Parts: sequence; C-alpha cells; structure tokens
Amino acid sequence: MSEPDRSLSSEHRFPCETCGADLRFDPGDDQLVCDHCGSIEPIDHGPWTRSVAVQEHDFRHAVEAGLGTAEMEETRVSTCPNCAAHVEFDPAVHAAECPFCATPVVTDTGVSRQIKPAAVLPFMLEETEARVEMTRWLGSLWFAPNGLMEYARKGRKLNGVYTPCWTFDADTKSSYRGQHGTVYHESRTVTRNGKRQTIRVAKVRWRPVRGRVARFFDDVLIIASTALPDRFRKGLVHWDLTRLEPYQPEYLAGFRSEAYTIELREAFGEAREIMDRQILRDVRFDIGGDRQRVEHVDTEISDVTFKHILVPVWIAAYRYRGRSFRFVVNGQTGQVAGERPWSAWKIAIAIVIGLVLAAMAGFVFANSR
Repeated sequence: MSEPDRSLSSEHRFPCETCGADLRFDPGDDQLVCDHCGSIEPIDHGPWTRSVAVQEHDFRHAVEAGLGTAEMEETRVSTCPNCAAHVEFDPAVHAAECPFCATPVVTDTGVSRQIKPAAVLPFMLEETEARVEMTRWLGSLWFAPNGLMEYARKGRKLNGVYTPCWTFDADTKSSYRGQHGTVYHESRTVTRNGKRQTIRVAKVRWRPVRGRVARFFDDVLIIASTALPDRFRKGLVHWDLTRLEPYQPEYLAGFRSEAYTIELREAFGEAREIMDRQILRDVRFDIGGDRQRVEHVDTEISDVTFKHILVPVWIAAYRYRGRSFRFVVNGQTGQVAGERPWSAWKIAIAIVIGLVLAAMAGFVFANSR
C-alpha cells in the first residue's frame, strides 16, 4: 500500500500536547508556542552540527542530471492569477487573499515537484514588531493619501511568508587585459575676459597591462520569486546567513511558504552577473593607478555549488483605487520596502501653498527696495 501524499500545509501543523491546538514558531526564540494555552515546545535539532547539516549541491551535476542529484519534494500550492506567486494555503480554506498583492485566490491547490530547501533563516521579528516598522515607514512618507495613512493606523495584520532563494558558491580565476592610467598636469595659457591666464590641465598617461585575479564567492543570494517587483527583490538581499538553520518544518509552523518560480539555471545566470561585476571591480583594483581601462576579462569558473533556502518576510498588500500596493518587512532585520500611491489633492495643495509663499516673498522683496 502506497504512503498517502502529505501536503506542505499538513507538514507545518504541530498539535499542542496539552490542548490540541496548533503550535506556531515563536520568532526570535528556538521554540514552538501555543497561543491557546501558552505551552512551549523546544525545537529538537538532533545530533548534527549546522555546518554538516546544511548541504551544498553540485550545480553542474544537478543541471546535467535534470536535478536528479538534489533531494526533491512535492508541495501543494496555489497560483495567484494576478502576480503569479506560488503560495501554500491551508487545504481547509477554499478562498483567501494573496499575501503578495491582495488579489482573491481560490485555493484549488496543485502539486508542484521542486528541490527541497536545505536550510531556513527563521523569523526574528514578531508580527507586531514588523507592523511597528512598517507604520513608522508609512508615517515618513510625504503626499500619501489619507487611505494609506488609515491603513497604517488600523494595524491590519501582516502575513508572514518564507520566500525561496538560491545561493551559489563558486571559485573563479580571471585573466585580464587593460590599461593603467596615471594623471599628470600640463600648464596652458588661455585668454579669459581679455586677460591672459595660466591654468593647469589634467592629462592621462596610459600604459598596457595584463594580470590575473582570483576570488571565491560564498553564498551569492538570488531571490527565487517573481511575485514581488524587481526593486523589492533587489532590496531583499541583506541577510545574516550565518544564522541559517538546517531545514525543519517546525520553523514554518504558523507561516506560509512560497514555492520558487525562478528555476536553478536562470538563477545562476543572475548570480553570474553579480560575480562578474565583483570581478570587474577586482580587476580595476589590480590595475591600480589613477584611471583604469578594462579591455578584456576571461574568467574560469569551477566548483559551483548551490542550495535552496527560505528567508523570512512580513508582507502587507493594500488595494487603492483598483491597484495593489505592497509593503515588505525583512523578517530578520526589520528593513522596510514598499510602493505607494500619491495623493493628487495633497500635491495640488502643496503647489498652491508654494506659489502663495513665493508670491508673498516676492511682494516683501519688491516693497523693501
């Protein structure tokens, strides 16, 4: 008899031994807590060490073998019809809002076969702490509509979502060809306003150079979700990955998790761009001098490994005049990013006030002469 398929949601539910209610992971503490009776259950880490348990996978073998060398899992997720996020929902819930864009979603979950996460970065901020950070950020915005300010005051609950990421390690050795520039100055006589003056003009003396640089890249992180705009993804790269824990479903108890929508090969392409930019900086530093010209760089990359990890994000979605606006709080650091509408009437009032003040200043200046 085959073993019954367990959904991702069922794996993340842990009943309280005292009252039977669902336990949830307690951000900032390595434990599960029951909101109903207050019981606490420490998370059992087993006999392994963090460095041994968080395994890297060989990128080349994974791609050539069709990911056959990586541990896979089947999860049940729903796809948002608006932002295409692949999010886990409780199978008992038949309709909900997408945590990324507030679009109504019918939770007819489908099965997705993906690489199993190797590690998770646990939430450090409670929802109330994240909401304080978001409210502070919203309060600092100028010309935001009153509806947005009201949203902050109401304290609508944020959604805790574990966002998928890829990290890549790689050893690189690069040979380059370029030019080393040394700035020097020449004196030149010019005529300005009918007067002859001597000025110093900067010149650059170039000489050809060749060399090699080497760098080992550790944990180049790529957000593996397309549910958020690119500017959000680029802002969600500052994580303390030394706090990664080997993947255990207990860390996801009480939270949602998103399935990755950026595949491994595509993510490595983004990681390679980050590596190439750093290598270019290394080359310029190695050339030295006052100015540098880089004509050619040839990089050999080897020992590429990867892992799939989950990072914590608090998300709020706000709908204003038919559009979705999202706010994201880093669940580890509290850093906030967001998008917001502008209030046309507030901007108009500010312009009118500015014109009135300018007119008053002009009137005072004219009368003082």
